[in-house]
Amino acid sequence: MDVSSAMEKMSIKQNAGGAAVCLVCDGSCSGFQPHSWRKACIACGCSTIDHAPGSDVEDDQRMGRLLTDSPCAHLTTKIKGGGGLRLYKRNRMIVTNPVVSRKDPTFNTTTYDWAPAGLNQTLAMQYMELIPESQRPVSGTEGASERRRQLFSQLPVYDQDPMKCQSLTSEEEITSMLLFVKQYKQEVLGVGEVALPGEGRGLREAAIQRTAKEAKDRSNSNNKDAVEHQGHGSTNSSSATGSTNGTDETTKIEYRCAGCQGEVAKETPAVYAERAGYHSALWHPTCFVCSECGHGLADLVYFWSNQKLFCGRHYCQMVWPRCSGCDELIFCQSFYTAKDGRTWHQNHYCCWKCGQNLDTPCQH
Repeated sequence: MDVSSAMEKMSIKQNAGGAAVCLVCDGSCSGFQPHSWRKACIACGCSTIDHAPGSDVEDDQRMGRLLTDSPCAHLTTKIKGGGGLRLYKRNRMIVTNPVVSRKDPTFNTTTYDWAPAGLNQTLAMQYMELIPESQRPVSGTEGASERRRQLFSQLPVYDQDPMKCQSLTSEEEITSMLLFVKQYKQEVLGVGEVALPGEGRGLREAAIQRTAKEAKDRSNSNNKDAVEHQGHGSTNSSSATGSTNGTDETTKIEYRCAGCQGEVAKETPAVYAERAGYHSALWHPTCFVCSECGHGLADLVYFWSNQKLFCGRHYCQMVWPRCSGCDELIFCQSFYTAKDGRTWHQNHYCCWKCGQNLDTPCQH
């Protein structure tokens, strides 16, 4: 997205989200009524995240935009007729188990809203069993709702898309944001991969092949554009790769979690991070967390900086200040900093209800 198109799209008011009832107020909220610039509901005061407006399709479109133009682009697919937009290929998993009874056999079906990509179901289920039951993203459960809230919180759409920001006021600020997003996509953003300890070499080789294939596809695409009137049909290639089971160490090697330093059993799945190097680090599934907030990384999306894992929220606000009023990153040069270190856009340092500057006493 260039600066001019971002400015044009930002001139159109963005709808902050439907009439979803608050998940915190337990029915007392009449429905989500967005504040003009705070990421909150004016009916109940709770965060937009607590209302979780939108749909799975919108979530996958948002994740698709985030992963596009990054080494994780293979986890997306082109939206047909979408003008180059991409959709997150979220891996859903359906598990069917027979129920033993004296009569005709029946089956229990469990649907997971998300599961690690590239695994057979046995290994994927092993991974799920290592996650606390309350956090497993089974459709219709609190675990699935919590996953979605974590995606909203850890990967705010306004940290990646200028047209979702209401506080950018100049082309200079938009340019700064676009360059920042491009930088973290190319250098910091990643998605964890699940495999058994010792399978790092296979993951690395798959990543190398994937990179080579993407480079070849880009080259072919450029050549095709140059000779498009000579005409061959469109070429749609999938960059998804199957799981690789090569081992890179002897069976005598002891594997240690980069998070807790505890041993990782050879027969249990672990999480690898390409940015950290497939040979130097792996994590227990419950240890693959943000080093700042300690929360598990939703859908294994991480930001790797200073040899540490971060969620998107905490990485971004480590580089740029975040406004305590509107929750957006601050790209302008002039902003307010309080004694406790919190920051605000100058016009957002005000009372929630009356808008009075916080340095001036008000009745609220």
